[in-house]
Amino acid sequence: MELDLENPLSNLNDLFPTASTPSLFLLESHHMPTLYYINTLKATHLDTSVRREAISSISQLSCKFGPFLPYLAITYLDRFLSSQGVAVKNQPNTWVLRLVAISCVSLAAKMMKTDFSLADFQGDGGFMFDAQTVERMEYLILGALKWRMRSITPFSFVSFFISLFKVKDPPLKQALKARAVEIIFKAQLDTKLLEFKPSTIAASAVLSASHQIFDGKQFPSFKKAIFSCSYVNKENLVKCTNWVEEIAMEGSESIWDYQHIYQHIYFQFRE
Repeated sequence: MELDLENPLSNLNDLFPTASTPSLFLLESHHMPTLYYINTLKATHLDTSVRREAISSISQLSCKFGPFLPYLAITYLDRFLSSQGVAVKNQPNTWVLRLVAISCVSLAAKMMKTDFSLADFQGDGGFMFDAQTVERMEYLILGALKWRMRSITPFSFVSFFISLFKVKDPPLKQALKARAVEIIFKAQLDTKLLEFKPSTIAASAVLSASHQIFDGKQFPSFKKAIFSCSYVNKENLVKCTNWVEEIAMEGSESIWDYQHIYQHIYFQFRE
């Protein structure tokens, strides 16, 4: 069953009738890196550089598959590195990182039912791995992630939080969603946000997007709607939103300069 990042449990409704938005809030913690991993990244430059190198490989390997596939692959990467505990403190060989990156991309492609071959991931003159080697690493990752591959990400909560705003203008609603999604893409690269639940990141991204798109009269009511939601931790939301605001403004021009991104995202997040 193909994985839809906006509705990761949608294809399971027949098997599990309770698979709904409340279920996503209950299950999201199972799809996060460990606190030990997060704290180690904060304290150790080595671990940050390992993650950065692996993410760079994932980006290069999956650049032609659109932005959602590498996003999913990076969530697998963080959860896998997180599961390795103390081992992540040791600088892995470059070929090991490359193999992990290829395997994460391959697993993401399989979950999203994307047609690919290993040659798609190994045509840049880097390390070459046969199918059996990649498959062995995939099984190692699957075991470390406890086969929880239908990742619950911030994308799973965007529509829920936007629904709290009761925006009536469809183009404006789409612009809000597109901007929030773009912010989420940017936020994944920042290790500071790994400590927050996907729902908290989504709420912060929607708040940041609404702050940019709507006027001063409307924004306070939107902010109140988000902070009144029983599913969010208010203290964490304030902290996360402050960081997301900084990330959203880095290298940012007018929101209307992102039309090429919006057009791609509209097809992924149609009503």
